[in-house]
Amino acid sequence: MTVQSAYQEEQERLTKSLEDILTQLQAIGPRYKGDDFTEQMLDLQQEERRLRLEISKREPYFGRIDFEELPGNEAKPLYIGKAGVAKKDSNELLVIDWRAPAASVFYSFTGGEAPASYESPDGQIEGHVHLKRNFMIRQGEIVRLVDSYVRGQDEGSVTDEFLLYRLGENKDNKLRDIVSTIQGEQDLIIRADRSKALFIQGVAGSGKTTVALHRLAFLLYQYADKMRAERMIIFAPNRMFLDYISGVLPELGVGDIQQTTFSDWTVELLEKTITVSDPSDAMSYWFEERRTAEEIEHASGRFKGNLAFKKIVDERIADFENRIVPVIPFIPIDRLELSPAQMREWYDTDYGEETLMKKRDRLVSRIRRWFESELKMKGIADKKVRAKALAKFNSFTKKIPSYTALQLYASLFSGKQQVDDIPKQLSKATAARLKNEVAAAEDLAPLAYIQLQLFGLSKQAFDHIVIDEAQDYSPFQLEVLRLCQRTASMTVLGDLQQGIHAYAGVQSWGQLTELFTEEQIGYYELNRSYRSTTEIIEFANKILGSMTGGVKPAVPVFRSGDAVIVESISDEAWLPALEATVREWQAQGEYETISVIGRTASECEVIYNYLQEKELPASLVQSKQPAYGGGLSVVPVYLSKGLEFDAVLIADAGEEAYAPLDAKLLYVGCTRALHKLKLYSRGKLTSLLGE
Repeated sequence: MTVQSAYQEEQERLTKSLEDILTQLQAIGPRYKGDDFTEQMLDLQQEERRLRLEISKREPYFGRIDFEELPGNEAKPLYIGKAGVAKKDSNELLVIDWRAPAASVFYSFTGGEAPASYESPDGQIEGHVHLKRNFMIRQGEIVRLVDSYVRGQDEGSVTDEFLLYRLGENKDNKLRDIVSTIQGEQDLIIRADRSKALFIQGVAGSGKTTVALHRLAFLLYQYADKMRAERMIIFAPNRMFLDYISGVLPELGVGDIQQTTFSDWTVELLEKTITVSDPSDAMSYWFEERRTAEEIEHASGRFKGNLAFKKIVDERIADFENRIVPVIPFIPIDRLELSPAQMREWYDTDYGEETLMKKRDRLVSRIRRWFESELKMKGIADKKVRAKALAKFNSFTKKIPSYTALQLYASLFSGKQQVDDIPKQLSKATAARLKNEVAAAEDLAPLAYIQLQLFGLSKQAFDHIVIDEAQDYSPFQLEVLRLCQRTASMTVLGDLQQGIHAYAGVQSWGQLTELFTEEQIGYYELNRSYRSTTEIIEFANKILGSMTGGVKPAVPVFRSGDAVIVESISDEAWLPALEATVREWQAQGEYETISVIGRTASECEVIYNYLQEKELPASLVQSKQPAYGGGLSVVPVYLSKGLEFDAVLIADAGEEAYAPLDAKLLYVGCTRALHKLKLYSRGKLTSLLGE
């Protein structure tokens, strides 16, 4: 079949499919507004069907695979889309949902005449692939059709043509789904068993964030009877990143998944009894002024984030629990005594696995019920006697300790119970902050942990947790989140090469995986970078040199582009040169998103103000920013992580900007670029770039 006839045949099929989808959409009636429960459930099902059809209307499918199920059945075409759709008045599938078992062949099959297989509810299904075809459909028209495999024909170099075409597209201000180009190694992660803590080491541009989002959509499809969207949660590094990824799940037909930051989640858990210090203050301290390796090693975030500090917290919690049961008898009236042994028996045998403050409150209630019952049994009705007994009860139970999470945590740093093992300067700074009910980022994990121990989780346990940029998490943070699940079900992703928050994060995944048993862990590496051109990736890999830490360097998908440009410039010519480069790129009309990446926030303000003076509209990305708007932006390098731009201009790659300790920062900045990368150097070039 010729390419032209294939286009014509597929366009006819597409037109008929769209007609079927539109007919089904038009047949769906209005939403039910009544109170009948059965009708409400039917309405929800109808609404879910409407949403699937709306997604299909925009792009009914993106792939086709002709599969001959063995033994000897006829090859049948299977069309794969973001949502499954049956033909009207029929159970025959018009489109197979990309998450269905049969659709996995589309992602796992890479060519050759050996049988392919997939796991169905009835067991393994084996067969031959005769055709693998990719589509791009826009406005009801096929704008691109690529056959990546035809059985019996020479595969040549066509296998990655569709992928390279999609990678070559420009970026807007939102992350896009990759459902039409999921690669085999990504599909394995997406379809992995739910009862695991998956750790994903993914190089810059490997699609790890998008893979995690697609995994959520898959889990909700595969385990619809066991997992709920409202019991899933995504932890992102900041609110701007949450906005950046916000469009992926709705496009996949998934809603109601919580998306937050660890900071916001902890404040909510603590019922907003604390405020969190401005994150820009910490960033300013660590990134605006160069810090030594020794300062990083002894950082407060490292101390409070490790499991040794958790042990200190556990000892304080254990001390509190030991003091809950009184060691003296309660005597409400003469010749009526409740022994400490009896109170201890109640506490140890009646309250099971309940949280400490609930145990404490139940013990207090039990003591009150005891003395009221005893007074009634003894026939004591005198109001003065009963009032005196109640006063003694209040005085007695007031001595039973009671804490909020903030109070118990603050006791580690000040007062009679101050812990000697905590450095004095750290204790002093923390105590002053907590006195004003303000917490720093490194205080959040211990505060959340104490809250869970004292009061438990106010909502249902999480069915699944996604943690993005996990290399910046401490073991204590992960331990807190682990306690919010009955069964380990997590997707923990990041890149040790991009661990720029060395003052708080981890240096190896082992620091996090040790929190789980070997059976609970799955570990994957994504080493192929789909974001940047070969030239950009190879350039960025050289920055890290020998600083791999056991992590493999990024392997680029062969997508060649312009050479990376490094240019020295004087201070006087610096700002005009930045402006000229931006104007040149804009004039070319090839790039929708352009970023000037500065070393510090103060440097970025200078650049931004200059561009404004020259009437060059740009946005300045700041730490508190809730959204990224696309277009031309000026961004500090430490806030650029997770974002992507068509073209990147590193404002200054001189030795004053990037010392050897800043290798990961410069690597992050360079790997934001999809198609174009240029670096200016004010004065001598950083040694990280060699000659």
